[in-house]
Formats: sequence, structure tokens, C-alpha cells
Amino acid sequence: MIDVFVEIIREGVKLPSYANPYDAGMDVCAAEDIVIKPGETVIIPTGLKFAIPEGYEIQVRPRSGISLKTPLRLANSPGTIDAGYRDELGIIISNTSPEDSTADANEGFLTLDSKGNQKGTYIVRKGERVAQLVLAKVPRMNLRVVDSVKDIGTDRGGGFGSTGV
Repeated sequence: MIDVFVEIIREGVKLPSYANPYDAGMDVCAAEDIVIKPGETVIIPTGLKFAIPEGYEIQVRPRSGISLKTPLRLANSPGTIDAGYRDELGIIISNTSPEDSTADANEGFLTLDSKGNQKGTYIVRKGERVAQLVLAKVPRMNLRVVDSVKDIGTDRGGGFGSTGV
């Protein structure tokens, strides 16, 4: 276990926690209600500041249930929280619903519990789990300029779909 220090900066905030003993990620919750309109990208505050040990990062990753059941996406997944960052952790989420969506016109806001990946305006409520945090070791790179990388190691011969879909 690695100690990561956390400061709670808002009232009533839940600490991130592992849902199961062998989970890789801790669930992190919203610190306030946030409305996310179609086509909008917002930062969901967590009410938490971290002191991450040097040589580590916290990766912010999506929760699979949100990705499956809603059009909400982590905009920079995985996000990286560097060891030197000391401000509040915010989760960047985009609502990929079409701009002209009317799914929520008569029903109010859609929620993270809405079924069927409905398009429209969503509300994320304070205390709801919005992402997961994974602590990862970060080795440092030493870049060495060479004339060609062709004969160093093995070239797998392509990328960007070269092995099919």
C-alpha cells in the first residue's frame, strides 16, 4: 500500500473508496449537483485535494456503467493527476448527446440511473460516483536522439488499424 494524502475541502464530501477488495480503482463522487446539457463539457468538482508521492500519478478513468448507460464521457480519459498538483480534483465530463436532443423535454433531467443510454440533459447529483481513480507508478523517460529507430528492437509493421478491426 502507498500512502496518498487527501484534504477534504467541501462539506459532506465522500472519500473515494474501493467497492470490492481487489478492485484497481477507487470510486470518486461529485461534490455538488451539476447539470450537463447536450454537447456541453463540464468539470465536476470532487471537493478533494491530493498529495501524491513523487514517482506516481492518479489516473482518472471512466466508470463502465456510466459509459454503457449514458452518453456521458470522460473527456480526457484517462486523465492524469501529477504528483505536483495540489488543487481540487475535477472530473471533466462531456455529454455527447446531439445538440438538438429533446429526450428530456417533458421529463426533466436524465440521471445516472436512467436506462437505455438516453440522449438529453443530465444531472449528476452530489455524492454520485462519477469516475474511478487508479494509482500508477510513473517511470521517468530519458530521451536519446538517434539517426533512425528502424533497427532498434522489433518493428511490428504498422498501426492505426493495421491488424484489422
